[in-house]
Amino acid sequence: MNELSAILSQTMDRLLVDHVSKETLRASEAGVWPAALWQALEENGLTQPLIPEDRGGIGAGWSDAFIIVQATGYSYPPVPLAETLAAGWLLSQSSLDVPEGPITLIDDGHGLTSKEQMADGQASAVPWGSHVAHAVALTNDNDRWRICVIETETAKTTPDMSIAREPRDHVVFNGASGVSAAFPTAADKSPARLLGALVRGAQMAGAMRKALDMTVQYATERLQFGRPIAKFQAIQHMLAVTAAKVAEAHTAAETAFRAMVSADGNLSFATFDIAAAKIVCGEAVEQVADAVHEVHGAIGFTEEHDLHFTTRRLWSWRGEFGTEAFWAEELGRKALSRGAENLWPDLTAHQAEY
Repeated sequence: MNELSAILSQTMDRLLVDHVSKETLRASEAGVWPAALWQALEENGLTQPLIPEDRGGIGAGWSDAFIIVQATGYSYPPVPLAETLAAGWLLSQSSLDVPEGPITLIDDGHGLTSKEQMADGQASAVPWGSHVAHAVALTNDNDRWRICVIETETAKTTPDMSIAREPRDHVVFNGASGVSAAFPTAADKSPARLLGALVRGAQMAGAMRKALDMTVQYATERLQFGRPIAKFQAIQHMLAVTAAKVAEAHTAAETAFRAMVSADGNLSFATFDIAAAKIVCGEAVEQVADAVHEVHGAIGFTEEHDLHFTTRRLWSWRGEFGTEAFWAEELGRKALSRGAENLWPDLTAHQAEY
């Protein structure tokens, strides 16, 4: 870890401890925007780490961004920090100005088009759609991607929530104000979906680590038959398997961020690693969530205990920006198009790049 990474890690930990609590999360679920938290994140340069310093960012790299995004999974601040980070990078690739404040990322718009400073169409399950001033979307124009930043105040937003009780709103753009530009590099899938899958993978890895930490602590404190349940072999085995899954998810998510470094803006190069990370993390969620709730017993499902804040987000994030089934199908289609004889050479040549 370099000096900047260490500073970012320490700053994120301090801010999240200071500003994210059970009360903050419950207030957010009731519709209260945590203004003090967002202001603190902005003042410390954590909302746009990938933007160069001369454009208002801190000029960090993807390895640094991984630290920030994974921390949002571990402590789940109720703000669209991961979405803002991803949207800012996408805009910077097209030399579009990055607006101030929180930004959301639209995964898949229905009939979404942009032209002459306007956008039309609609989108469902938009993260924090009613809490942001701008949304970033990608449209396909004759097999070329165009990026559009839309002013949400000129759109019609209907509030909704995910299973995690995070805002996932329905937004209708009918002549909404927007600025668009050609996205400069090739991408097999929507760059918005790719970046969304990238950050959701890191968030799931962070949340699974939090769930494991909470479960280990509970198992060492909960007494049964006169001793901690962590002393029982069945519990030890369950925790060991869970720890292996968490480590696997962390490695996959971090590898995807490293691929972004090697890709140097070419999302086609990073698609394999992003897809693999979303698959690995999504599949791990099922096993990790089952195990941690089994160790906690009934108390893990109650409102009084904090575990549900983590597992509800894992279940929600797993399905966003493409499920593991979606990305597995994409990888399978690519492998078939290349032919079975090229699968192993393609894998080894890709990994040799970094």
